[in-house]
Amino acid sequence: MLVATPGHQTLLEPSIEAGNRIRGDQWHLRYLKADVANSISQGDGVLVAVPDTGVSAHPDLRNNLLAGTSTLPGSFGDGRDDENSHGTGMAGLIAAHGQSDGTGAIGIAPRSKIIPIQSSGANNIGRPDDLATAIDFAITHRATVINISSSGASSPALARAIRAALAADIVIVAAAGNRPEDGQVGYPASEPGVIAVGGVDRAGVHASVSVSGPEIDVVAPAVDIYSTSYGGKYSKGTGTSSATAIVAGAAALIRSKYPNLPAAEVAHRLTATAVDKGPPGRDDQYGYGVIDLVAALTADVPPLGFESSNVTPPASVEAAPDKDGDGSGTVRGLATLGVLVTAVGGYLFWRRRRRADDPPPRVSR
Repeated sequence: MLVATPGHQTLLEPSIEAGNRIRGDQWHLRYLKADVANSISQGDGVLVAVPDTGVSAHPDLRNNLLAGTSTLPGSFGDGRDDENSHGTGMAGLIAAHGQSDGTGAIGIAPRSKIIPIQSSGANNIGRPDDLATAIDFAITHRATVINISSSGASSPALARAIRAALAADIVIVAAAGNRPEDGQVGYPASEPGVIAVGGVDRAGVHASVSVSGPEIDVVAPAVDIYSTSYGGKYSKGTGTSSATAIVAGAAALIRSKYPNLPAAEVAHRLTATAVDKGPPGRDDQYGYGVIDLVAALTADVPPLGFESSNVTPPASVEAAPDKDGDGSGTVRGLATLGVLVTAVGGYLFWRRRRRADDPPPRVSR
């Protein structure tokens, strides 16, 4: 059995007041400087598959919502139905476009498109094989990012589907899991090549709800996250599901700005430019750090492998203040999935962290 990781969720009734207030309540947008990132990229041309409880055509999202499918036994829907709210919330965090008057919810990549796939029921519980079928659908329908805001058990079919999607150059972002229900990073976040996402709170500190573990790659806001819901409502949620959707939106921004960049390099940009938290270097709570949307889109990040004879210190971005209070805030310079500080076969895999007092970085526009 695969259990989605909704965390704690509150539904807010649709109203003019709620629509006017929601943008201000989306604190994660300001924390991540989403407005600056959206002046560079808004996710144009990127298809993001959302296998979840389905996605309702919320007024703030419907223009970016395509027809999808349902992989639930006996269901023949197109994915645009959600009786739970979870899937609609995740889709909104990725691609909500809000309203023309500036009200309503906004997503990280407000011009990306959502492929809704109903792979979990109204109780937010689904089977690994139904998720596997959803991923196969995403592959055949040319998704370039898959958001999996769920965590649980695997199956041979699901492992095969995940690996097939990675082989098809699709960025897969998955939730680590939520405490106390989950005690360790679940599947598919634990699969090598999948971006495993944990969470931070409003202060940028490890969220108590977020599972920790050696598989964590990056973290994003996960507490009191406002988004869309079914029936024109809004929701407020806490959990790594929300953080995952935010990172999937970040991946969509990168894939739009750098359309020829392989999926592994998209993951590399996210980890290489993440703001270091906790002990210097990668750790089990923060992974490589908190995602930095602007840096991921602008920093001059050399590729995963580059010839050692041409090595220069890689540029990154300035560090944000360390909210943990130890004054050791850094930004990861080329820290990424499976990177080693060693020369192999004429290539150097570099892992240098940028300190706050380093010279200003080069950026590419």
